[in-house]
Amino acid sequence: MKNKKLWGGRFSKKTDPLVEKFTKSVQYDYKLALYDAIGSIVHVSVLKKAGYLNASEANRLIKELNSICDDIKKNKFKVDLSCEDIHTQIQNMLHKKVGSLALKLHTARSRNDQVAFSTKLYCKETILGLQNDISGLVSAISGLANKNKTIIVPGFTHMQHAQPVYLKDYLSAYAEMLKKDKNRLEYILANIKLAMGAGALAGTPVDASAYNLKKGEFKISAVTNSLDTVSDRDFVIEIISALSIVAMHLSRLAEDLIIWSTKEFDFIEIDEAFCTGSSLMPQKKNPDVLELIRGYAGRIYGNLVSVLTMMKGLPLTYNRDMQLDKEPLFNSFEIVSDELKVITGLMETLKFNKEKIKEHLEDESLYATDLVYYLVDKGIAFTEAHTIVGKLIKYSIDNSMDIKDMPESLLKEFSNKFIKAKVNKLFDPEVSVKSKKSIKR
Repeated sequence: MKNKKLWGGRFSKKTDPLVEKFTKSVQYDYKLALYDAIGSIVHVSVLKKAGYLNASEANRLIKELNSICDDIKKNKFKVDLSCEDIHTQIQNMLHKKVGSLALKLHTARSRNDQVAFSTKLYCKETILGLQNDISGLVSAISGLANKNKTIIVPGFTHMQHAQPVYLKDYLSAYAEMLKKDKNRLEYILANIKLAMGAGALAGTPVDASAYNLKKGEFKISAVTNSLDTVSDRDFVIEIISALSIVAMHLSRLAEDLIIWSTKEFDFIEIDEAFCTGSSLMPQKKNPDVLELIRGYAGRIYGNLVSVLTMMKGLPLTYNRDMQLDKEPLFNSFEIVSDELKVITGLMETLKFNKEKIKEHLEDESLYATDLVYYLVDKGIAFTEAHTIVGKLIKYSIDNSMDIKDMPESLLKEFSNKFIKAKVNKLFDPEVSVKSKKSIKR
């Protein structure tokens, strides 16, 4: 019975070794082992309800399947790379434990619906874990924002100084992105329906009512369309798409932190535990963690495109191409989970260089919009005020003269509404941020 396949009765020849190697998936789908075993436990209950198994047979199978589950959870499960896939390995393991009784387990099911169910169950549990990872990072960002709530930093558009903003708002923007990511995953989670009874594609002789079960926190029901059940990988595509957005958000955060850690900015100090050095230059302290987060976004985008491309031309129903959804799915989950954990640690230890930030806030161009609103409040139309301040800024640059140092007589050449004492008060980051009243706090 060693490494017996779940098929082969109509074949008179052995599979070519090259085909064996080319078609096997156990080297990566072993990650479905627990979920396949759980699915088998549920299927035993279905077969018992349908009368294909008596109580004694069902209890014996469930006992041994639970034993396999325990081994997997305790990391005692050993993958047999000579098997075609993980479903075959578990079937063979069960046969060693209960003999020919194991042959009854495959009644009324196909690997087509078996793999769909186990993949969905894997996705549901993994999404729950990933949501916890996201919550951990949101908490770290929120903690960092609260710890530094009085700090004001230059805000940027086009990577140019724009207007002063609170650091807490800057950081909280990423927390908002991650909350949307979590909600997106919650929608996908709710949309993944655990169903059984598709068989290979046409359903089974078991009455639909037998499939109404509950396993742990998850509800299981009969399929509503058996052809869709075995041919659907939309949930995989939706998940990798959502993970691509998470990866994009993390990449943007990483890019900001990389820029802020440079000597040119020097806004932040990344803890040494989250940096690496150079094999040649002893002074280097490189933000490699952040650079890899930025780089891995491309890997996950590639995973999404690979599954979309694999699915785009498949006729109904199941095709072996669909085996190729597993590696991109597993890889995307693992990358994003690792990224969330490592950047959470980095954020919890991040420090801000207040003096360097203060130097950047001395740039008068950051307060140009405040000067415009000053003139608007004096009755000048916004567009006209915009032009006046633009000319004032240009004069300041061309003549290497700060606006604060200009005499009032010079200011009045641009607008007779300018009063030096009042204008100079506008070049204050605290005055600037507090003047913005449209933000609901």
